[in-house]
Amino acid sequence: MSIPDDRIPHSRVVIADDNPQICELLEAYLEPLDVEVELVQDGEAVLAAVERRPPDLILLDIMMPRRSGFEVCRLLKDDRRYHDIPIIMVTALHELGDMERARECGADDYISKPVNKIELVNRVQNLLRIRHQKRGEG
Repeated sequence: MSIPDDRIPHSRVVIADDNPQICELLEAYLEPLDVEVELVQDGEAVLAAVERRPPDLILLDIMMPRRSGFEVCRLLKDDRRYHDIPIIMVTALHELGDMERARECGADDYISKPVNKIELVNRVQNLLRIRHQKRGEG
């Protein structure tokens, strides 16, 4: 897989999934983008990571302990400090209603598991590029 030459500026991504193997797989998929990654396993850890150092993008599982992805997404999108951080919901839930609920919570995109590497990289890259352009960095 080739990544276009118009690379995005250095970016930080939080990957949140209660399954450590999924976190590591998603991190490996993002290697071609040369992004800094922080792995977390529950909803409270996502909020703490964002508070500590706001990322440029969040990959967020829906079914997590200590706050669902839906709840975390809504909290972040309702907070003016973090509302512009792109959030991609990554989940095993395949129901149309789940996709609709993700959008209602403010998610910017939605990917079903098992995750396709090329699809993930393209979506992450596009959202990061848009974020940096809006901030005047790209």
